[in-house]
Amino acid sequence: MIEIITADNIHLYRTEMDEAYRLRHDVFVEEKGWCDLAHADHREIDQFDNHYALHMICRQDGRVVGYQRMLPTTKPHLLSSVLADLCEVERPVGEDIWEWTRYCVARPYRERGRTLSPVANALLSAIVEWGMESGVNRIIIEMEPIWLLRLVQLNFLITPLGIPRDIGKDSVVAVVAKFDCRTLEMLQALRGNSERVLQGQRLPNPVAAE
Repeated sequence: MIEIITADNIHLYRTEMDEAYRLRHDVFVEEKGWCDLAHADHREIDQFDNHYALHMICRQDGRVVGYQRMLPTTKPHLLSSVLADLCEVERPVGEDIWEWTRYCVARPYRERGRTLSPVANALLSAIVEWGMESGVNRIIIEMEPIWLLRLVQLNFLITPLGIPRDIGKDSVVAVVAKFDCRTLEMLQALRGNSERVLQGQRLPNPVAAE
């Protein structure tokens, strides 16, 4: 199950968020070499971990093994404020478009080869479930180009926003990925069930509700 953490309930998840920040540091600083994100306490936290951020965590065996963050494009986010050079067209903005950032999975829970791991499937499914329940149907992603084909195979409709550029050890490209019920059905088919992965009641789009 995937748990959603927002400004309203983050006080209940202090331990889990500490684990999530450390996982982010392990993946983006230690593995990917994004040295600008390094912190002495090994907790990767930036200016976008704010009131508008929506965090999703996956817990197994008593610890956080998967994490991702969603940011509204109507507020400052990575593509608008930090990685603007990745976008060579008019930047997509709207209440129905959010930015998917800081996706990471702990090493023992990652896929091998082309197979999508259960944790990865749950995190992707959570985005689609939350989006379909919240009036969001597109996400901006800054990712390695190798992910493009994989997302297309999962029934995301991909539109590049520019050409790849080097960040740390990686080549990164910005895209808009559109999803719908067909995307969710593909993810459900791959994991062999149609159960909802999001824990708790359905949540509205926090920006649209302002």
